[in-house]
Amino acid sequence: MTALIYVLAFIGGFVIMSLELLGGRLLAPYFGNSIYVWGSIITVFMLSLSFGYLLGGRASLSHPSIRRFAIIFLAGACCMLPLVYFAEDIMNWVFSFLDDPRYGSLLAAALLFVVPTVVLGMISPYSVRLLVRTTEESGNVAGRLYFVSTLGSALGTLGTSFYFVLWLEMNTILILLGGLLILFGALAWLAPRDA
Repeated sequence: MTALIYVLAFIGGFVIMSLELLGGRLLAPYFGNSIYVWGSIITVFMLSLSFGYLLGGRASLSHPSIRRFAIIFLAGACCMLPLVYFAEDIMNWVFSFLDDPRYGSLLAAALLFVVPTVVLGMISPYSVRLLVRTTEESGNVAGRLYFVSTLGSALGTLGTSFYFVLWLEMNTILILLGGLLILFGALAWLAPRDA
């Protein structure tokens, strides 16, 4: 069970950073690729993750279990997949009345990414809660988890920027990321609870 939780934390970090990089590609045709656009994307992701951390910590207080953890992954996938179908319509709508690259990109990024990123932000604190058995080990467990999650983020960044965007269409990458969340959420759901 411990190894699975570390793998899940890695997958969470991977998907978050991959999604953030895809945000730049999604917004670029409408608002460009300037520092304003990247500032908007990074701000939306940081704020969303901070709220996700709060919610994940709060959710972990009430009967934490691997099955409830699995639900976070499945919910993350459900919140991400609408980007495949509605991202273009949302950006057309925003761009039709707010074409300023600063505020238009900020609003578009918020509409597209707040919900999935808040949900994905719940992964790290919930992981910590599932692994910590005593207060003496809490710092060590949190350090290992954040190491694994950040390693996933780094590989998600490199994989997306160096390879995925060259080999695959944007929607295909989003579907694969959602599928990854579903796969690992299902593995967590089916994991023996006493392992």
